[in-house]
Amino acid sequence: MTCAACVRRVEKKLGKLAGVTASVNLATGLARVSHPADVAPDSLVAAVEQAGYQAALPVREDEEESAAADGEEAESRRERERLTVTALLAVPVLVLSMVPALQFRDWQWLCFVLAAPVAVWSAWPFHVRALRGLRHSTATMDTLVSLGTLASFTWSAYALFLGGAGGPGMRMSFSLLPAASDGGAHLYLEAAVSVPLFVLTGRFLEGRARRGTGAALRSLAELAAKKVTVRDELGERPIPVERLRVGQTFVVRPGERVATDGRVTRGTSAVDLSLVTGESEPVEVGPGSALVGGAVNAGGLLLVAATAVGADT
Repeated sequence: MTCAACVRRVEKKLGKLAGVTASVNLATGLARVSHPADVAPDSLVAAVEQAGYQAALPVREDEEESAAADGEEAESRRERERLTVTALLAVPVLVLSMVPALQFRDWQWLCFVLAAPVAVWSAWPFHVRALRGLRHSTATMDTLVSLGTLASFTWSAYALFLGGAGGPGMRMSFSLLPAASDGGAHLYLEAAVSVPLFVLTGRFLEGRARRGTGAALRSLAELAAKKVTVRDELGERPIPVERLRVGQTFVVRPGERVATDGRVTRGTSAVDLSLVTGESEPVEVGPGSALVGGAVNAGGLLLVAATAVGADT
């Protein structure tokens, strides 16, 4: 997915299934889907694939984080390589096309040779996604990028080979105002390279910011408790926090982190919420007070009933 149109298309396709509602996050590439029991998860995956995208069911968190980290690193490396090559090819074309004083004999053919890889290889992901959308009768931002690049490059190729722009000594002036043609067809090679260059740059910066935010969230998640002491009719016993269920009562001793979101059932204490709110002063809590997972118990013993666990916290 690359834009809001992609999100709407996936949500609309999933919403066509009976009783299904979906919310798709463009930044994370994740969809939260509510569906009746008679709609199998495989049907949801198939619906997304019919919309022209790929989908997979969630896996265990540790496996998902490892695979996501590897995938993000490989994707970042490919984006950086594609952007670097594109910039090296596109900048000379932009300079020669927009600075008439630098235009030498047959400069336009050099620009054509440099622009060809940009219009084809650099913009290839846009062409592929645009064609995929065309097969599914939809248009996204990739469609605009692909059309703009191909149209400007194709016209420039026509102008060079058949429109008289390929002759020696050809010059192309730069003007902010439109002007009538002087007899030879105009070239638009600078548009053919600038569109992929600018969009690739934007997506590279967006991806880097997204990966940085994801790394910060993963670091924050590392602060969460790994074990929790549950109290029930059998007494107290430690269990992994992943096995904690809504409604179970767990113990939070002084100095421990609150394992998950919950509500105090017994005890009073002061809780450090700086992890969540940034507030430096501890907050007094007692029976009925709501607690947020990750907060630090700075006072007495608390018994807390879990109100949300896992991804619902």
